[in-house]
Amino acid sequence: MEYLPRRWLLSLLLLALSALARGAPDVPLPEARPGVAEDRFATLALSCIHRPYPTKIAHVLQSAADALPPQQMTPAFYGCFDWHSSVHGHWLLVRILNTDPESPFRGAIETALGQSLTADNLRGELAYYRGEGRKSFERPYGIAWFLQLVVELEQSPHPLAPRWRANLQPLEAAIVAQIKSWLGNLQYPVRVGTHNQSAFAFTLMLDYARVVADVELEDALTRKALAFHLEDRACPLNYEPSGEDFLSPCLEVADLMRRIMTPERFAKWLEDFLPQLPTTEVDDWLEPGIVTDPTDGKLAHLHGLNLSRAWALEGVAGALPAADKRRPALLASARLHRARGLAAVSAEHYEGSHWLGSFATYLTTGRGL
Repeated sequence: MEYLPRRWLLSLLLLALSALARGAPDVPLPEARPGVAEDRFATLALSCIHRPYPTKIAHVLQSAADALPPQQMTPAFYGCFDWHSSVHGHWLLVRILNTDPESPFRGAIETALGQSLTADNLRGELAYYRGEGRKSFERPYGIAWFLQLVVELEQSPHPLAPRWRANLQPLEAAIVAQIKSWLGNLQYPVRVGTHNQSAFAFTLMLDYARVVADVELEDALTRKALAFHLEDRACPLNYEPSGEDFLSPCLEVADLMRRIMTPERFAKWLEDFLPQLPTTEVDDWLEPGIVTDPTDGKLAHLHGLNLSRAWALEGVAGALPAADKRRPALLASARLHRARGLAAVSAEHYEGSHWLGSFATYLTTGRGL
């Protein structure tokens, strides 16, 4: 009676050892070009998307049989410490293929994506996603980033993109159906500065809906955003940040609303939503987040806050009329946050390196603009 459990434990041990052996990239990486930040970001993603440990999983178990190594549960997106970081690490790599087709990392990126985005791996992802008790799996942050990965492949001129895109479609369909159901049930916005925030997820979902022409999803997101935020007033930026934020509750709402309003209507709405915005070119009206211990994964979130604030500030400024007096202050603060955020992106501490490259790439390549 004890033979099978021992054999099962031995199998798990062998799988774990095999996974550890796959922690390094499968192909040698080229040298980053001097002054090309995206090369450094590519290195970060390539170094972690197939690194299974350390890992943090949000995993609902129905029995002991569900206690499995990461690669068996989510065979495409098991690296980069957690599922959502793995997903947007893959997005980062596709984004670099699209924005820098002559990148010296092109071959390594193609190999890595080809290893991950197979039909078999995505069937495994779909089976996991549909598992009992996982209705809210990675919702909304992780599944919003998955849709951003779909967008990047949908718009990619790369010859392998159609194959990878097709392999994502079954999971994409399941995720979109779940999002539509969730939107129908969601009664209130989630105004936190971390993964559960609804505003940032809505921006990624809305961009996806428009690219793939899912009018039903676009309408549902637009209606919900207006219901949640049209009457918002005097958002308390002075209460930000919380100690573990990587998203601004106020600025992400503004970045969402500029996507669904005309410039004139948005400019007027913003007067009520952020009445404290300066009308002169100053950058000291919003202090960047300060990280005192980059080895603390939660405290290191504030590096990401600086990056996400920068793209939100740029997006809000870009949506205002050219002569709007708030634009100089918005852009000045965006420059400050951009500089602080990008300076913190390095391979030194895995607590930040497994995800900050994606935020940096989203900012430097202007994906959300």
